[in-house]
Amino acid sequence: MFALVEDGSITKYYSGNRGITLGSNQYPKAIFTLWTKDEREAIGIYEVVWDNSKKKDEAYYINTDVSYAFAGGKVTASYGDATAKAHADALYTAEDEDNGLGTEGEVKAEGLKTKKIRELKQQAAGILARTDWYIIRKADANTAIPSAITNHRAAVRTKCAEMETAITNAANTAAIEALYTFNDDNPPTRPLGQLPRLET
Repeated sequence: MFALVEDGSITKYYSGNRGITLGSNQYPKAIFTLWTKDEREAIGIYEVVWDNSKKKDEAYYINTDVSYAFAGGKVTASYGDATAKAHADALYTAEDEDNGLGTEGEVKAEGLKTKKIRELKQQAAGILARTDWYIIRKADANTAIPSAITNHRAAVRTKCAEMETAITNAANTAAIEALYTFNDDNPPTRPLGQLPRLET
């Protein structure tokens, strides 16, 4: 991305995929790829430098719109302070109920905890579904379920409950994000852990 700077102010933006006209001069799109930085800046075209220092993971935060500024001989695109998504459910209030918007105490908007726990339960259900046929066979033909399968299914349920508790106990959005953040180990791990997989 590029910007046109005139008299110290940004006046236009370019994607760099087509030629441009500045005053009475026409320039091919090659100025964005073949010209040097100094050659472009001599006609007021600056490549936009991205500052992502305040950009946060959109799974947990709402980032601001990007703002552009020209200073120190460069054009910078940057984000403002991100807003954490609600970690807890928002409930309808008595006033909401009086206004016909919903019933007091019921969930108005789900927070991250509710969403993450639902995702976790779905993942656990998906893992258990792979061995459900053992349960069906046991009910249908009274064929014994291998102990490895029984132990695996119990381990999935136990770990799911532990993970659900960790999410529930997270104090805020940052704490929830931390649970899901992998470290640099090989293989990488995260505080929340992982649901057990059946070894084959």
